[in-house]
Amino acid sequence: MVLAARTDDGEEHPAHAVLAAIGAAPRTALAETSGLALVDREHGGGIAVDASLRTSDPDVFAVGDVAAAQHPGLGTRVRVEHWANALNGGPAAARAMLGQEVSYERVPYFFSDQYDVGLEYSGYAPAGSYDQVLVRGDVGKREFIAFWLSDGRVLAGMNVNVWDVTEHIQDLIRSKAPVDREKLADPSVPLDSLLPAQGA
Repeated sequence: MVLAARTDDGEEHPAHAVLAAIGAAPRTALAETSGLALVDREHGGGIAVDASLRTSDPDVFAVGDVAAAQHPGLGTRVRVEHWANALNGGPAAARAMLGQEVSYERVPYFFSDQYDVGLEYSGYAPAGSYDQVLVRGDVGKREFIAFWLSDGRVLAGMNVNVWDVTEHIQDLIRSKAPVDREKLADPSVPLDSLLPAQGA
């Protein structure tokens, strides 16, 4: 039974329950005992799959949180811990099982709601891959979009209490085109206007 939580400075806060959120590890024991290739934990762990979500055994596929997929658009292996990955990966793997050409290239995505804050994150920007984090909006009011940039190109974006922009953020990521940073930071400039012109 928990009665209180004590902080590092010795202060106590009454509590009825305490939640410790320490992350998740993919359950790969079955894959490991079956001889499937795995990804080292320091690289995110999971079952190694190619762009068609096929494992090292050509007759076995893996999707969802446990699959560390080779992402053609990002040029690296990515494991996304969100149910949307399973929702979208399952049909892609099914098409591959049926012999269709499949390249699973969805922009990595997750969302979370924490009390009065809702956020959506799109893209992939591990430490060392970006040279700037640019903010559009008002952080103090908790209504903003943060963009992770490398050489002016959008690697990832997180919208916080700003809605109906995920598609445009993902389009900016997919375009791999440099954007005007001043316009990107200006909430009055529509995000879709920053996309390169078709055929350009």
